[in-house]
Amino acid sequence: MSNILTYIVSMLQTSSLFVRILFLGSLPALLTFLGTLPVLYGKSLDERIIDAGMGFSAGIMLVASFTSLLIPAMDLGGLHTVVLGFVLGAVSILVIDKLIPHEHVIRGYEGPKRFGHIRRKSLLIALAMIVHNIPEGMAVGVAAIYDLTGGIVLAIAIGFQDIPEGLAVAIPIYASTGRKGHAIFVGGLSGLFELLSAFVPLAIITVSSQALGFIMPFLMAIAAGAMIYVVVHEIIPEIYGHGHDESSTLGFFLGFVLMLLLDFLL
Repeated sequence: MSNILTYIVSMLQTSSLFVRILFLGSLPALLTFLGTLPVLYGKSLDERIIDAGMGFSAGIMLVASFTSLLIPAMDLGGLHTVVLGFVLGAVSILVIDKLIPHEHVIRGYEGPKRFGHIRRKSLLIALAMIVHNIPEGMAVGVAAIYDLTGGIVLAIAIGFQDIPEGLAVAIPIYASTGRKGHAIFVGGLSGLFELLSAFVPLAIITVSSQALGFIMPFLMAIAAGAMIYVVVHEIIPEIYGHGHDESSTLGFFLGFVLMLLLDFLL
């Protein structure tokens, strides 16, 4: 595995930042799409499996927020920069959460009440996952700029946790529409937005390259704050309270340990 990582690093070392981010951002996007494919075999999937998978996603995101983003950001920018960016990241997703109409599988509709009449469930579920994917994409983008090797590890880890997320989008959409192709398309679209959001840090440092020493740790802290907000406010409430909390907890710890192992081994 380390030999493969070394080869990828050497291949991307001489590439532009745009190419690096395109390559790394494509990994989670493709694995999100891959996660939608089991819907081809039907809409009946044990809810326990989905909850365990989403718990797995939460474990990876939580560890990645610290090992790949917050700790390096503290080393680069110090406490004040990191705290400011962390709070801003969480508040940004809170605002997006309030402004964009979306629907969770368990908790139902969230967003402006004036859009509550929308009944296109596939659109609302896709918007919910896009809210999840924005901070993940930004995290990959900023990690790719700061440290290529760390960016690859983070992209692989987030890609792993995007597989159950893709499934969590596709299953309810297929259940409500009966259209497998539509469910796969919408799930893949949510992954595409993750790729696009990976370019946000590049756009920011391109505009303000003079202040790169401040902007990099600030962006890393923003991505971490946004991801942790998604874990605590969006994912955790979705996977608990309907009969199989042990599976959700086991999935969380598996994701947590996997991310630690990836950081240590790679």
